[in-house]
Amino acid sequence: MPAHVQPVRVYFGVFAALMAFTALTVFASFVNLGHANTFVALGIAAAKATLVILYFMHVKGNTKLVPVVILSGLFFLLLLFLFLAADYGTRGWLGVPGR
Repeated sequence: MPAHVQPVRVYFGVFAALMAFTALTVFASFVNLGHANTFVALGIAAAKATLVILYFMHVKGNTKLVPVVILSGLFFLLLLFLFLAADYGTRGWLGVPGR
C-alpha cells in the first residue's frame, strides 16, 4: 500500500487551524454562554478531531473502506449516546430509595 504524502504546506495549514481552534477554545472558556458552553466546546473539539483524523491519520486520500469504517464507528457511538439518553430520560419515575 503506497503512502499518501501531503505537501508540507498542508500540514502547516492544519497546524495553524488547530492552533486557531485551541485559541478559540481558550477564548470560549472565559465567555459565559450558560448551557451553551458545553455545546460550543464539543463543537470545537469535534472540528479539531476531524482535522486530526483527516490529515494526521491519513484518512483523506486513502481507500474508500477506511472512511466507511470510521463513519460506522461514529454511527455506533451516536447510537450508544442515544440509548444512554433514552435510559437516563426514563429513570425519573423510579423514585429515590431511602426517602
